[in-house]
Order: sequence, then structure tokens, then C-alpha cells
Amino acid sequence: MVYQHRYLDGSPLALPVGKVVCIGRNYLDHIRELNNAVPETPILFMKPATALVSLDEPIPWPTGRGECHHEVELAVLVGRELRNANAERARDAVAGYGVALDLTLRALQNELKSKGHPWETAKAFDGACPLSPFLKPESLPEPQAADLALQVNGQWRQQGNTRLMIIGIFELMAYISTHFTLQPGDVVLTGTPAGVGPLHSGDVLLLRLADHDFSARLA
Repeated sequence: MVYQHRYLDGSPLALPVGKVVCIGRNYLDHIRELNNAVPETPILFMKPATALVSLDEPIPWPTGRGECHHEVELAVLVGRELRNANAERARDAVAGYGVALDLTLRALQNELKSKGHPWETAKAFDGACPLSPFLKPESLPEPQAADLALQVNGQWRQQGNTRLMIIGIFELMAYISTHFTLQPGDVVLTGTPAGVGPLHSGDVLLLRLADHDFSARLA
């Protein structure tokens, strides 16, 4: 099924499906679990629109490409163009909040990083960004204090809270807008807490954002 942005009630949003702009290393506990250095400036990378798939459908699985890890993240849907914006303008531009998986081919990513090469092929492949329907902004009045969690086959793997971000949601969006114009229909992923690990074909998932749960399974 072709991906389309939707609200939680199933109603489609009149927004195109755009790029996904992501930040690496935005939670200290995740930085430490991977033995990475704390970045001096935000680490940004992108996924194309073809990476987006709905959690409502079986998530396509990248077979034969090594371990694929889960990274659960708060997703922000952009509703207005942002260029050289401040945090206040960024907040006003939010069309919705969701929860996403930044799927990562970890061995491939590590290999590419060790060679000093870009690692989009480990992060931006087709289906690399499963995404929930979006909550309207008023349904998540405190997005910077929201629980974020992932359960795999009945076991909790990741549990965190967005207040633990190094760079806050709207400051991040403002920063991104100084490098890449954020357009209506774009999605911003805001980083993952600790607990990342491998997934396998057939796994059953539960993603949590605040008091909203989203079920999914891997094809």
C-alpha cells in the first residue's frame, strides 16, 4: 500500500509525503550504549519518502543484509514551510506527532563509519521508517515530556522520555531549518533512547507514545 500521512482517527492529511530528517545521538544513554562521542553539533541525516511505511501494514524486512536494529523515536510532522526559523515558529508549524522506527542495518553502518563513508544505505533503504498515524498537536500538549517505548514479542526493549533529549524538539527543528528547508509533509525524527537491538522477521511490536499504543509486526 502506498504510504499517506494520516491522523489517529484514520482521516488522511492533505499533505504530500516528503523527506525524513533525522538526528543522531540525541539521548545520552543511547550514546553511551554504542560507545559514541557526544557530538558538539547536531548530527543530521535524511531518509527519502520511499523509506516511509505505515505501521498498519506488515513492515517489509531487509533480508540478507545483516542485523537490522530498532530505534524508536518521536516523529514530528511539518505542516508549514520552515527556513531559518526559531523554536517558536517551529512549534507553530507542527501538524502532528507520531512514533517511528529508525531501522538501521547496524553492521553495514559500522563498516561504512569505519571507512569514513556516508551511511545512508544503512539508514535510508526502502521501508526504513515505519511510522504511526499522527496525533493532532492538541492531543499531545507536552511533547517534550512524553514517554517513548518499544516492546518486542512481549518484552520491553526501549523505555525513555522525550525530556531526556539533548536538543529539544523545536530547537532541533529550528536548527534543521538553517540547513535544509522543512516543507509541509516532511517528517522530523528526534532521536532514540537506549535499548536498541536486533529485530527478526515475524517479530510482533508495540510502540508507545505517551498513553497511545501502536501495534505492528514484521513481514
